[in-house]
Amino acid sequence: MAEKKLTNKKLFFYGISEMPISIASLPLLTYLPNYYGSDVGISLAAIGTVWLIARIFDAFTDPLIGYLGDRTKTRWGRRRVWMVASIPILVPAVYFLFFPNEETVTATYLLFWLVIFWLGWTMLLIPYYAWAAELSPDYNERTTITAWRSWLGMAGNVLSKSIPTLALFFFAYGGTREVVQMIGIFMIILIPLTILLTVSNVDEKIDYVAPKLSLLEGLKIMWKNSPFKRLVLAFFLHTTGVAVSSATFIFFIRGVLQEEKAGIALLLSYYIITLFAIPLWVIISKKIGKHWAWTLGLLCFVFTNPFYMLLGPGDIYWMMLGLMITGFGGATSYVIPHSMKADVIDLDKLNSGEDRAASFFAVWSFITKISYSFGPWFAFMMLAYIGFDPTPGIVNEGNNVLGLKLVYSFSTSIFFVATILVLYKYPLTQARHEELRRELEEKASI
Repeated sequence: MAEKKLTNKKLFFYGISEMPISIASLPLLTYLPNYYGSDVGISLAAIGTVWLIARIFDAFTDPLIGYLGDRTKTRWGRRRVWMVASIPILVPAVYFLFFPNEETVTATYLLFWLVIFWLGWTMLLIPYYAWAAELSPDYNERTTITAWRSWLGMAGNVLSKSIPTLALFFFAYGGTREVVQMIGIFMIILIPLTILLTVSNVDEKIDYVAPKLSLLEGLKIMWKNSPFKRLVLAFFLHTTGVAVSSATFIFFIRGVLQEEKAGIALLLSYYIITLFAIPLWVIISKKIGKHWAWTLGLLCFVFTNPFYMLLGPGDIYWMMLGLMITGFGGATSYVIPHSMKADVIDLDKLNSGEDRAASFFAVWSFITKISYSFGPWFAFMMLAYIGFDPTPGIVNEGNNVLGLKLVYSFSTSIFFVATILVLYKYPLTQARHEELRRELEEKASI
């Protein structure tokens, strides 16, 4: 039986909750660590350790939230209730993280509010992304769903970066502290607004059968899902590379280009290109397949990142060119992997006989968080080892700058090349997925 396609209205209201998620991703990797190191005065080693501990602690909540999310049964469904419950946790956590009392902040304070933030983040992200897999069984429409979600998230990202950029150029207002605060205001407004718009305008399937497998049994079956294991490894490597470059971006702008205030404008150029590239990658993925489209996007990073080794003071426009190229390629990571996730869940449904989307997204989230904790930790430890000083006004020279360039460019390229190797000969193609859907339909009709 042909499934009814989702309307653009449904796609819009589903995707709009990606706005605060996307807006938060950048400062949590780039500006917030820099702010606590430069403006607040916590050491880089301490910040890297805090981020690692908070992420590891948070990662262990993912399987629990996923397990409970698949088994939640209410008259409103099992995804929307978790999203609404995340609001009173996320909003105060954003406030205390983005607007701290700088005179009394300690590493313990940072750790506490990061842990609270990531708990709310997990409660929002896992059911929200699992819901996408349940909106449509179609191989290509799933890419459309993630494209709408990613595009709206990127639009919010561009808007949130545009205001600090305009404030800097027209009013000379916009150091790291000011950027953090402006983004914090956006998040406090958008988190409740977008979530409530999504849950009130998008229907959720409520006549589902809760999984009966235990957590351990479910994980054993999941581990036998070969395409999922390969997909998770690829995303871990890719995300670690992104995390390293994001965590060192402001240091690179300050230490190499010596133009810190241009950082937000440079990032804006990246996200604007990404915004317009997302629909193009949807078309490309339908032509050549999802994993090949992802591979092409990764090659944009592999061939561009070494170019950053040649940059020096004042090379803003060359940096912008590089970011625009990688922004085009980076658009794939916002769309393709998440669409591929939904496909491997169908394979699990065939093997286990159960719909365990949230459990899969919980494992995915766990791996993502490990990479986002390992990446900054690795980057900050390397910078601390080479003696790079993040203090504003300090001019780093010689080997310190060379080491920063190597961390920002070559170390990230290694992760991206490894991702390409993992994706080579990925088995779950469109043809294989169509076979899976037929098998599932036959099984359901018995």
